[in-house]
Amino acid sequence: MDQTTLAAAQEIDFSLLALFLRATFLAKLVMTGLMFMSFWSWAIIIQKHILFRAARKEASIFDRAFWSGEPLDELFEKIGSQPEGASEKIFSSGMLEWRRSHRQDGGLIAGAQARIDRAMDVAINRESESLTKGLSFLATTGSTAPFIGLFGTIWGIKHSFEQIAISQNTNLAVVAPGIAEALLATGIGLVAAIPAVVFYNKLNADSERILGGYEAFADEFATILSRQLDA
Repeated sequence: MDQTTLAAAQEIDFSLLALFLRATFLAKLVMTGLMFMSFWSWAIIIQKHILFRAARKEASIFDRAFWSGEPLDELFEKIGSQPEGASEKIFSSGMLEWRRSHRQDGGLIAGAQARIDRAMDVAINRESESLTKGLSFLATTGSTAPFIGLFGTIWGIKHSFEQIAISQNTNLAVVAPGIAEALLATGIGLVAAIPAVVFYNKLNADSERILGGYEAFADEFATILSRQLDA
């Protein structure tokens, strides 16, 4: 490599901002979209971490209250008509249907057990939607971001080859900037995709564990009510 070419290459700014600003409009559009996907993915990750932590804490507190030996009617009255936590909502939906299933003479309307189970299943499904909301975006980002970045890279390399053909010069000072700009799109795609995939798997597993706890509680509560129905 001659000294003139080396000196020209050293004068080129290869900082990330400079590479972005020198990229073509389409490459900039691709990289901006990928940066937005990365930002939104991290917002979902942080929000879900806070939500899941609060859900586990609420479930633990409610479990202690439920198994404390306090009469279920008193616990229901204490929670009130507007429960806040997911476990409280599931419990309240079952208790509300239990009370509605009693006739004024004290007898039970037929099919009470099935209605109670269905009411709690509806409450669990609502909580499931809340827990898993946004996870599909992480999955989409993890699966598509590398290919979107690759598209930006291919377009950038195409533009670089066009510039080489126009200038009819293949020295490092001409080739390197365009290739570096093109590869930046792939790098940003990987930066967006890798955390999205890792945290999607973790958060999905966490949500399944939390929902499994809700379903286990609903089954235990239904068993308790079933004993009272049989009695």
